[in-house]
Amino acid sequence: MKTKNLKTMSKKLFFMMFLLVGVANTSQAQTKSDAILGEWINEKKDAKFQIFKKDNKYFGKVIWGTGGDAKDVKNPDAKLRDREVIGLVILNNFVFDGDDTWEDGTIYDPREGKTYSCKITQKGKDKINVRGFVGISMFGRTEVWTKIK
Repeated sequence: MKTKNLKTMSKKLFFMMFLLVGVANTSQAQTKSDAILGEWINEKKDAKFQIFKKDNKYFGKVIWGTGGDAKDVKNPDAKLRDREVIGLVILNNFVFDGDDTWEDGTIYDPREGKTYSCKITQKGKDKINVRGFVGISMFGRTEVWTKIK
């Protein structure tokens, strides 16, 4: 009878440890994927962005800027040229790949009125590389953004 109780207790203990490890791993992945959330400033220090999460995808909007027009005047859609750049969502639909990169998203450049494929890669605790490109990532431009503390 004691052997049966020990086996049962061992199984329950193993199961509980398995659950705890699973919860810890999920929590760690969640924290890592959310590392880009918050406010960022670009290299030129003429624009600030807020990256946020919606439905497990990541987005970013302009929250401050000194360079360029106040309106989205270069937008290819004439109906959108009167909208304000401040508040404009320029990063869209990024998915965390599990390894310091958010991909499958796009970036809209209101200075040019163009949308590019984009990926974001974390470089240290307070830096990200935002790379816009056409076709493949090799043909593009990277800007380093710094987290605002």
